[in-house]
Amino acid sequence: MKLVYNVNDKPSFGKTLIFAFQQLLAIMAATIVVPLITNGTSASQAAEGIGSASAMSQAAALVGAGIGTIVYLLFTRFKSPVFLGSSFAFLGSMAAAFAGAVSAQVGYLGLILGVVFAGLVYVIIAIIIKLVGVEWVNKLMPAVVIGPTVACIGLSLAGAAINDLNTAPAGGDNRIAIVCGLVTLAVTIICSVFGKKTLKMIPFIIGILAGYVVALIFTVIGIYADIDALKIISFDSFKALTADGVSLKTFIQLPDFTFVEAIKGFKDLDGSYIATIAMAYVPVAFVVFAEHIADHKNLSSIIEKDLLEDPGLHNTLLGDGVGSMAGAFFGGCPNTTYGESVGCVAISGNASIITIFCTAILAIIIAFIAPFVAFLSSIPNCVMGGVCIALYGFISVSGLKMIQKVDLEDNRNLFVVSVILICAIGGLSLSFGKVTITSIACALILGILTNVLLSKKSK
Repeated sequence: MKLVYNVNDKPSFGKTLIFAFQQLLAIMAATIVVPLITNGTSASQAAEGIGSASAMSQAAALVGAGIGTIVYLLFTRFKSPVFLGSSFAFLGSMAAAFAGAVSAQVGYLGLILGVVFAGLVYVIIAIIIKLVGVEWVNKLMPAVVIGPTVACIGLSLAGAAINDLNTAPAGGDNRIAIVCGLVTLAVTIICSVFGKKTLKMIPFIIGILAGYVVALIFTVIGIYADIDALKIISFDSFKALTADGVSLKTFIQLPDFTFVEAIKGFKDLDGSYIATIAMAYVPVAFVVFAEHIADHKNLSSIIEKDLLEDPGLHNTLLGDGVGSMAGAFFGGCPNTTYGESVGCVAISGNASIITIFCTAILAIIIAFIAPFVAFLSSIPNCVMGGVCIALYGFISVSGLKMIQKVDLEDNRNLFVVSVILICAIGGLSLSFGKVTITSIACALILGILTNVLLSKKSK
């Protein structure tokens, strides 16, 4: 899709706010679900006598993502239009931080220390790249390797999108949930393809609102007619908001920042726990490094500018690493460049860096407005699933576009693409203790090895 707004273009203030809200909707679900998953994991571990239960804040995760994104934009000199959100790759590491902690406070401190260790890996790699250049990366990972890898990143998320499409948070019938999700998808597609001007650039906002309205109608009917199957939207977030009555706190809330509890954990910190945290986070950072390159190659193809050259891979790595450190200080979650954000740029045709910056500011502000956080939390999974079908699909298609010019009549290229596709889609992964090399990372590594092996064949 041809970009309507390029990286340096500046939409009007009103349009920028609307575009930023769309970006926020695209990244929000995944960003706030990471602390939820970690809460569930640590709670189950605490029940078994392992570590202490945590209660990570979704609002704090939004603040951390916003701050991390601003740091990233500064390091990349406002040239790379992508939002940084909570990383799923470190879920096991985050669980390990609480599992090995003698108290919840030490666990929070472990979250911050872990991201510092992971961030330092990025900093070291960035320094090496600055010294030796980035050409080796392009040789090691040409289009025949990166293209199918990016496609598989989107395909690997397909299951999550369909699971969301089938889920009604209030316990309604999954067939009704699917209807709501498909309405969301249909409206998003219609707006993107047939919409005029601004409408064409905000298909996600229109689609999500349409899906929410349909889900709300079903839910209201279900409540008044006492038909559980029609109950799609859960209003628990609003109930929790007013549980203690209506007050200023009902509207303005201070997120539970990670550093507040982490400071209390210093007195119980010991060397063995620090070593455990390092072993849990550092290896994963090397895995995520490969995905970092794939994401930026994908974004480069969309904006038609090689981000590995300008602002440079060393700067994107520094932005990602230092941004994660800053974000984790507030939200506890390591950050990473989001495929949802890249997909939003591709579908909307808006790569304006001002939009990304505004999204980061919006994420921080909204985290303090309790009713808005409650509303965002109430958006049902099935509605977000409908949007994610389009978002994840565009990621996959972006990868396929990268291999359009690759000669697949050549068996060397055919084998490289085949190895990556089958290993990634088949779910090949390797675990070493608490460290897991994801299927995408495994596929990318095997693709690189296959390409290097076959490149030795004389032409």
